[in-house]
Amino acid sequence: MTTFLKKSLRRVTLGALLLVPALTLIQACTNLTEVPKDALTPDNAFKTDLEVLAGVASVYAGLRPTLWGYYNLSEITTDELLVPTRGNDWYDNGRWLEIHRQQWTENSGSALDDMNGTWNDLFSGVAKANLMIEVMNKSSSATKDQTIAELRTLRAWYYYMLMDFFGGVPLVTTTELAKHERVSRDSIFRFVEAELKASSAALPPSWPSSFRGRVTKGSADAILASLYLNAQVFTGTVTANSFTKGTARWTDAIAAADRVINSGVYSLATDWKKNFSIDNQGSPEHIFWISESSAADLGMSLAMRGLHYNQLSPEPWNGFATIADTYNAFDPNDDRRSIFLVGQQYSYNTGAAVKDRQGNPLIFTVGIVDATKAAENEGARLMKFPPLPGAATGNSHPNNYPFFRLAEMYLIKAEALNE
Repeated sequence: MTTFLKKSLRRVTLGALLLVPALTLIQACTNLTEVPKDALTPDNAFKTDLEVLAGVASVYAGLRPTLWGYYNLSEITTDELLVPTRGNDWYDNGRWLEIHRQQWTENSGSALDDMNGTWNDLFSGVAKANLMIEVMNKSSSATKDQTIAELRTLRAWYYYMLMDFFGGVPLVTTTELAKHERVSRDSIFRFVEAELKASSAALPPSWPSSFRGRVTKGSADAILASLYLNAQVFTGTVTANSFTKGTARWTDAIAAADRVINSGVYSLATDWKKNFSIDNQGSPEHIFWISESSAADLGMSLAMRGLHYNQLSPEPWNGFATIADTYNAFDPNDDRRSIFLVGQQYSYNTGAAVKDRQGNPLIFTVGIVDATKAAENEGARLMKFPPLPGAATGNSHPNNYPFFRLAEMYLIKAEALNE
């Protein structure tokens, strides 16, 4: 008994000793004031050239998501792309056919996912640009003016895309947390124009090869050329029942396109397909683009969206197709028709003929009988940006995505001259 009591007392004493600091800690938790040893803020960050470069890179990184939301909404709403429902695949609350048929509502699948997502992606880019512009305004960097011009050009492009999709939007140019009312589409047009014109002088005509992909004078002029070409729409007046065109800017479109054409920086590729290939990083036509990589999840996924599950490793998604009228609009002898895949299909990894999931030869048809219940082989596939066989992931194809090429400057000029 004596032994037991001694052991018990030792346990009680030890428990009490452990309980005292625990109670002290509980009482101390009422003081929640925290004094951090250090903190990273806009005021003490971005002091070196490398830190500034990292901040600027984040604004460029915001362009990558536009190849999903902005791209899908831009292309699937036209006769270029259709995403049919294939069995249990690609229904997704009806969003894909809703986009193609332009039948969305404020609470429908495409509105809640694609449109909200695109809005958030684009304004995220604006917010990052605003932060870095404020940082650079306080900077003593030797490249301060050039970097601010670069950021203003990127912000103008984000606003161009917002204006293109949503018309009038809130115009936010600071990091202040405040409610911003929507302004007119014409106001956004004038803001984008002013930003690009003001920034152009400080932008370089080109960058060293290690920095290719950053915006240049040509990038600003290419955006301006497109802006002016669409000026009648962007500055027009919309009512519930009508649309009145705004002021035409054909002469300005021609002048902006000419500045790019005559800059001596760009030239047409001898093989037009090289503008879109997996090794298109050195294309002489590219003016402004998204730089992609073969590193895991740092590349594009356009090829994955259309290729059949069995055509490539890693497995593609067998979704996006082209409607028959678009495919048939190309002359059979037109070399550009080769960007579409029809007929017997082959593996990009081995070159062998591919079979579908039922073991039949995989033959892509031109037409789609019923987009609500399409077979896995229905529809021509757009393969303008071919895949990298054996890519690390589905989002690891290294084809750079050009927003603007020299060829488009010639087309903009020709269209403006024709008006």
